[in-house]
Amino acid sequence: MTFDEYQKLALTTAHTDPQYVETLMDKTIWAMGVAGEAGEVVEKWKKIVAYKAGEVSDDDLAELAKELGDVVWYIAVLAHSLGLSFEDIAQRNVEKLKSRKARGVIKGAGDNR
Repeated sequence: MTFDEYQKLALTTAHTDPQYVETLMDKTIWAMGVAGEAGEVVEKWKKIVAYKAGEVSDDDLAELAKELGDVVWYIAVLAHSLGLSFEDIAQRNVEKLKSRKARGVIKGAGDNR
């Protein structure tokens, strides 16, 4: 499955309140979803580190996979609401990171150098 294929499938499960379709509020809801789901990933990871000494069980992996999937879903839907191709976003990111690595700035603010 390509990123764009995933994006199209994700959109089939997106529910938007009709009063918010294609508005700033619509985009804001999707952006907040990205942050909220990313927070859930961090919360699950915190519990693994804090309470399980970093031992990751199969159940932990399953829960992390669910939350990471939710992050990806929100990113796909937000990107669409902004008129962006998920495939293009992924490709641009890889190109940016390759450039950072080639310039020896993969760990820092490589976009500005």
